[in-house]
Amino acid sequence: MATRARKRHVQLRLDEVRTSAARRGQKSRAGRPRGTKVQHQARATFRQDKPQHVTLRIVEGVASMRRGTPARVIRDAIRTCHKPWFRVVHFAVLSNHVHLIVEAADAEHLARGMQGLAVRVARRTNAALERRGALFADRYHARALGSPREVRNCLRYVLLNQRHHVAERVLDRDWIDPCSSAAWFDGWRRAIVADTSWKAELLAMRPPVATATTWLLTTGWRRHGLLVFDEAMPAAATSMRRRTAAA
Repeated sequence: MATRARKRHVQLRLDEVRTSAARRGQKSRAGRPRGTKVQHQARATFRQDKPQHVTLRIVEGVASMRRGTPARVIRDAIRTCHKPWFRVVHFAVLSNHVHLIVEAADAEHLARGMQGLAVRVARRTNAALERRGALFADRYHARALGSPREVRNCLRYVLLNQRHHVAERVLDRDWIDPCSSAAWFDGWRRAIVADTSWKAELLAMRPPVATATTWLLTTGWRRHGLLVFDEAMPAAATSMRRRTAAA
């Protein structure tokens, strides 16, 4: 049986393509009209004077990060991550995620600082837990804090988060979270009393966090009142905490 000769492929010129398309019934002016622009929502401009609330989620299957060693590892990693263009001012380690309040020179330096911190924490935590693989579930999530009220709410959310996670348990009204930067926070309405050995140890320790430099974190938020150790969390923050845990 005779085989059919294979047709040689010939590349069409642009004008031939247009003619061929017209023969197939396609409109010559099909597609988006020339001169029109697709409207995109403008990306928020990064401002150096606005601190950032950053959240890092831990992968499933890892033991609680609040257990002794991982919490100390994260605290030590934060102590060594500060740069002139990137600073961690506050933090809180929860069982499966970490909250940070940071200052950065711009979006690029925020990304670089967070990448360096995440790598440092992952390597040290994996070594301490004798495990391998990724520690963080995905890229960090950052949200700019633009007003004194917003900053105060975020400070309360981060520093008092664990108290509300264990709200069903009775905690002393002067209890502070040992897995956070609460011991080095100077915005409490009452001074921290070293009435336990672990409080005394934290207060004697060199602070792992950097000193805030933005007006919002040093002065602005105080206009709405200093924080109380057992301050109630508003409903909006409670729903936000539930969404974070479910994510």
